[in-house]
Amino acid sequence: MSRSSLRRSALLATALTVALTTAACTGDAEPDPQPTPSPSAGQSGKPTEKPREVTFGAYGTEEEVAAFQSVVDSFNAESTTRKVTLQSWPDHESALEDVLAGNAPDAFLTSRIDLDQLVDAEALQPVSLLLDERGVDFGDRFSRDAVDAFAMDDELQCMAYSVSPMVIYYNTDVVDFDKMERREYDVPTANDEGVRERWTLAEFGAAAQFASRRGDRRGVWIDPTLQGLAPFIYSGGGQVFDDDDAPTSLAFSDDSTREALSETLAILRNATLTPTNAQLARATPVQLFKRGELAMVAGFRNLVPEMREAEDLDFDVLPMPVIDDRATVGDISGLCLSADSEVTGDAADFIAYAVSDEAIATVASTGYIVPANTSVAASDDFLAPGQEPANAAAFNSSIRYMVVPPFIDQREELVDAVTPLLDQLVTAPGVLDLETTTEQIDEVSRTILSPEETETETPEPTESPSE
Repeated sequence: MSRSSLRRSALLATALTVALTTAACTGDAEPDPQPTPSPSAGQSGKPTEKPREVTFGAYGTEEEVAAFQSVVDSFNAESTTRKVTLQSWPDHESALEDVLAGNAPDAFLTSRIDLDQLVDAEALQPVSLLLDERGVDFGDRFSRDAVDAFAMDDELQCMAYSVSPMVIYYNTDVVDFDKMERREYDVPTANDEGVRERWTLAEFGAAAQFASRRGDRRGVWIDPTLQGLAPFIYSGGGQVFDDDDAPTSLAFSDDSTREALSETLAILRNATLTPTNAQLARATPVQLFKRGELAMVAGFRNLVPEMREAEDLDFDVLPMPVIDDRATVGDISGLCLSADSEVTGDAADFIAYAVSDEAIATVASTGYIVPANTSVAASDDFLAPGQEPANAAAFNSSIRYMVVPPFIDQREELVDAVTPLLDQLVTAPGVLDLETTTEQIDEVSRTILSPEETETETPEPTESPSE
């Protein structure tokens, strides 16, 4: 576990001391996730009061938003005293913009990468004690890694909702491990149930080579981005940033990082294994994968519905390949309470319901998310027996190996600055000068992450004698 993960665990332990003590006194029985119905005011002969209005904001695809609407409808059907209305955004960036502008719903979905900005803006109410009062079991029924990710300032700021680690999608007709084994290729070992739970970088490279042996089909594509390369760097013992908590630079010129990159780039820079420029000019890697022109691509859980709809595509997933240790990256989402809400109790009731087995199963069944609720993540609502991917459990097993990135306010600026160099690192033809390129990547990153130090290090131009 990284230093930042250990720090978050310590913070969360402090925040939840009261909650866990209370849980120990009340037993282990699962609380009823349904909100408690209130008697109808009309039955007592008194005038019926207007339900209290609660707003809930969520982002995602049309199918995901529709599933959230079902959750809202179910909650409203059980209560006569409050009414939840759904507000939706196309993505978390739009949601963050609205919340920071002061237009936050009472409760809303957010990405963990935005948590520091929301806390700094004092846009949140911590949820730990509110959810404990409503019987939410933080300890056993939710991914500890996902919950830890939302701990900050000795408080649980938001309740973990979903988590999506990066995995490898592969075409099972093209990457046929049984056929590969008969032809003496390196293949991942199957367990007693016939499931291949992990594989090495060498086995990953062998699969790419096997898939590329005929025609124009290519073996693999990994995005030449920080996110795309990070799992390989971490797996090889390297680091993406120079500090897990307050980075001042990328760490691509670190010896361990260079070694991990060297092994990885031996595959990713092989022009016979990766898509040609012509292929990438007419289609995205995911489109090439869906057409059967690309055998493997890295991605997250939200690709599953799209892959299921692709014609003539049979696919499965495996964890990211291993160099030394298992590692991956991903996103974690949580449900938060607005600091400006005037119906805090009602909004907390809704969050407690939204993370219950029944409610989160509704959203998980769409195929887009991996629930942080471990009970639902182990259920048929998520694993979907009979549907692809058959090895959906790979998403669950990968969560514990996720490296959560540090908070970076200039994240978009950093990505824009280093992506051209990363693209050169992975795709530029000819012989790669790894030492020079990685030094350039780190140097450019410092202009974004520690501009003051960069300016200090830049010498002032000197006047020539003639001047």
